Amino acid sequence: MPRFETGILLYNGNKEENEITPALRQVLPEVSKEVKDLRVIQTASLEELRDVCRTYGPETDVFLILGGDGTIHECINSMAELEKRPVIGVLPAGTCNDFSRVLDIPQRLDQAAASIMKGEAVKVDAGKTEDTYFINFWGIGLVAQTSFNIDENQKNRLGVLSYFISALKTVNRSEPFRFSLTVDGEKLEGEAVMILVMNGQFIGTRKVPMSSLDLQDGKLDVLIVKNSSLAVFREWLAMGRERSVDQKFQDLSYRQGQHITIETETDEEVDMDGEIKTETPAQIGVLPGHFTFLGGGPNALRTTTDL
Repeated sequence: MPRFETGILLYNGNKEENEITPALRQVLPEVSKEVKDLRVIQTASLEELRDVCRTYGPETDVFLILGGDGTIHECINSMAELEKRPVIGVLPAGTCNDFSRVLDIPQRLDQAAASIMKGEAVKVDAGKTEDTYFINFWGIGLVAQTSFNIDENQKNRLGVLSYFISALKTVNRSEPFRFSLTVDGEKLEGEAVMILVMNGQFIGTRKVPMSSLDLQDGKLDVLIVKNSSLAVFREWLAMGRERSVDQKFQDLSYRQGQHITIETETDEEVDMDGEIKTETPAQIGVLPGHFTFLGGGPNALRTTTDL
């Protein structure tokens, strides 16, 4: 018996045919086993993607997204305010596929399809700014500059390596910015090269070494990186070796909370889930258990780090 009565499989029709056709051949045999009435929809524009999510989201049992973190971001934003939201399945077909890694989904599409169609449905928190939602992270400074500086041609040729090339270039040119930040009433001020508000656990395919990261705790984790020196890198690694991140660090600051306000002296571009969206200032909250995703393995949403 199929697991789901109805399902949508959405993919970006603007992808090259030599990418899409093999991808569909890998996922459809596994998906069709578990969805009795499956509809495959290609979208040619962002407007069409949003329309598909809002139209079919409330009336389908499982909504499968064949794409990367940017496609997932647009889909969850389109479905976030639906009264009835479907179970979401991620089929990783992007560059970094960070959120699929959070869900312990294999990166080979045939294996991914097989694992999520049998995987456990898990509730996941979501972050919300004034009018935009994020599922993995919100960031300003280095993380946004890295995304902005990625060469699209290089990205197509080198995939995830392009992210690290951009990161190295960005670190060498990073300039601190002044900020004022409030987390659940506690105010912090100073200079930073990056501020991350984390819900998920991966950025640029790498797991963030913070054992407190939990997508089911109804809280967001705030990490302030004060400079881009080697000392910061050492402290970053030390955070993963500690049972908690409450210890005092010189070059990193960490807080956890539900209500976050961020202001900066100059307007800073915001990266949400790998997509450049809006600018500071921002007010950020958390929506506990707002989405339901299909996990891909035993380590889905696992909060421990492996260093």
